[in-house]
Formats: sequence, structure tokens, C-alpha cells
Amino acid sequence: MAGRRTITIIGGGVIGLTAAYTLVREGHEITLIERGEDIGQEASFANGGQLSYRYVSPLADAGVMRDALGWLLRPHSPIALRLRADPGQWRWLLAFLLACNRRTNRENAAILLDLALNGQTELQMWRNAGLDDFLWRRPGKLVLYRTASIFRKAARSITDPARQRALSPAECVAVEPAFAGLQPRLAGGLFSPEDEVGDCFLFCKVLRKALAAEPGFRLVRGTVALTPGVGRRCTVSVDGQPFETDLVILAAGIASRALARPLGLDLPLYGLKGYSLTTRPQPGILPSVSVTDYDNRVVYAGLGDRLRVAAMVDIGTEETTPDPRRLADLRALVAATLPGALGQGEDAPWAGLRPATPTGVPIIARTRYDNLLLNVGHGALGFTLSVGSALRLKEIVAGADDRAIG
Repeated sequence: MAGRRTITIIGGGVIGLTAAYTLVREGHEITLIERGEDIGQEASFANGGQLSYRYVSPLADAGVMRDALGWLLRPHSPIALRLRADPGQWRWLLAFLLACNRRTNRENAAILLDLALNGQTELQMWRNAGLDDFLWRRPGKLVLYRTASIFRKAARSITDPARQRALSPAECVAVEPAFAGLQPRLAGGLFSPEDEVGDCFLFCKVLRKALAAEPGFRLVRGTVALTPGVGRRCTVSVDGQPFETDLVILAAGIASRALARPLGLDLPLYGLKGYSLTTRPQPGILPSVSVTDYDNRVVYAGLGDRLRVAAMVDIGTEETTPDPRRLADLRALVAATLPGALGQGEDAPWAGLRPATPTGVPIIARTRYDNLLLNVGHGALGFTLSVGSALRLKEIVAGADDRAIG
């Protein structure tokens, strides 16, 4: 698979765009196909804004199902589950259950950490070369814990004390004074000073601008279909017309599941619906540090003069219209946690489907079709893992890894 190729990437979110930027710089001819009117309009549009390189442990872990049952029984819970007569949902939930053990979690966390840290190093080189203007900062990330037993467990999990440390409630407030009102309710926190923030949608726009300057790149808008072809190849059509290409990379988020189905590939993806608010807080309220309220699963990231607040996991819905009740719960929680954060105005609230695998590890691999590669399943970590995933994909395109799935 080595050498110059014509490569078609399906999906114009942060995963597809970072792959396109990486591969066009390797000398390949890249066509990026996006079904929407613009790039970055789905899961990449208004996500949490955190580049949480050292906080990538998968959701599936020992004890998570016990905790999840507690959440589901709570009014206004951060997790909502709607069981459906959908075999795909039940298969995904079963696979998630099987992954909920400490050994599997540690193995998968190591994979995610490697992707994340490789991506952080590469993104720094991109920024040094002029790929900037997406409100990037490196303020560090502070994870706040309200429950003592959960905090102690998290503190014991620290593997790199030089880059992550446990803090007392008073030390948490010293790191981020905006949350001083929360101090009496805190058990402690973990601080990772080298983690970053940025606006994912602006990052997508910066990538698109950089790609437009590359002679080997073009952006095509249209509806894609994949079907089995001759031999061990799949065929591509755009708006019903055949599309010739050497390689196809499927990076279309949750839509990848339906696109792969005609090929006999049942991708283990499920859309976990999340919400975000983008506000302009009252003066002095905007946090500098990236913050996660662990017990409520809410993240806070300052992006310029705005605050991005992201939260909630709704399992069992396939529509992206924000649920007014869930938004009301989120606003009430933000008002209680960070008074004044909803202050001076608010952009339109957002909801999107985060394409997750049961294990939390994205699928970056060849398939049984010689010309089809996958770059899917990044869940809530799409922004964080996007550049590292693109580097992994580059290795596969170059022939450094012949493993295939499906």
C-alpha cells in the first residue's frame, strides 16, 4: 500500500479533516466528501473544547455498571437510558458490560493514552508551522471530585506524578478560583498542567483553510454509498455516480455504521447523545483552567470570552434535537456550581451523537476490503484523539500494519 495514492475520505468532521491534512502532507491526492452544507457540523461543532490528553480512561471500567444504576435511579441524572427494540443497542450494551473490568480498562486506557500523547506532540508541530487561530491554550485540566471514595480511587490511579497530581479542596480552588464556592463540597481533585483547550469547530475551519491551499486536495459535497465491488474491493458512488479512488477511509462518525452495512460490516458503534451550552459569563467568572465536575459529568472550558459547558449521556435516541428538560437540568446544575456562568448571553444550545465503541477505543484499521480503511468510534474524545488517530492511519496507509477487521 506504500506510494502515492488517490484517497477518498468520507466525513468532514475533525476526524476526517485531520486525516486529510496528515495524508495530503504525505503526498497523497485527497478527496474529502461531506454530506452536509459545511464541514464540522455534527459531533465536532460544539463539543466540550477540552484536549484531555492525560484523562482518556474509557467509560467501561469495574464498578461502572453499579454507578450507572445509581445514576439512572437519580432524578436529573447525567446518564439517561432508553431501552429500545434494537438488537444493535443490546449488542453494544452487552459488549460494554464485558469490557467493564479493571484489566480491560487498563489495557484500553494505555492505547488511548498513546494515541492522545502522540497527537499532542504532532499538534504542537502543526501549530509551530502556522496552523493556529482556534482559541488554543494550555491552561491544564482540573478534575473535581465531590465523593471521597471516588477521589481516593482516582488519586491511586496516577501513573505519572510529574504531569498529574492530587490536590486538596483548598489547592483545587487555588488552581481555579472561579470554583471557590464549591470548596466545602469537594473531596479533592486531580490536576494535569499540560492539558489543553481549543474550539473544535474553529480547528476544523483552520484545517479546511490549510487543505484548500494544498494542490492535492479537493472537497466534494454529496451523499456517499459504499457497495461490494470486484474481488476484495468496495466501490464508491457520490449522489449515485461512480467515484474512482485507490483507497477509501470511512470517518463519518455515527453515520459510518449505516454506510458500512451494505458491505456486510457491522460496526460496533452507538451514538451517545451529549449536550453543550456556550455562554458569555459575567466578568470575573470565566475559568482559566479546563475543569471537569466528575460526579456530575460536566466539563467547563474557557474559549476566548466564551465558556463551553458540555454534559449528559443519553443512550437510546438517534435524534439530535436538544431535549428541553435535559437542557433545563444542565442550566440548573451550572447555575448551582458556577454562579454567574450563564450571565451575559448564550449561543443556541447544541446536542450531538458521539460515535462510541463499547470499549471506548476507536477503530483505526484496515478491513477485509483491500481498499477500505476505518477511522471511527472516538466517542467523546474525538477532538483529543483526532491527530493521534490520523498518525495511526498514516502508518496503515504506508503499509506499516497489515491487520484487518471484519
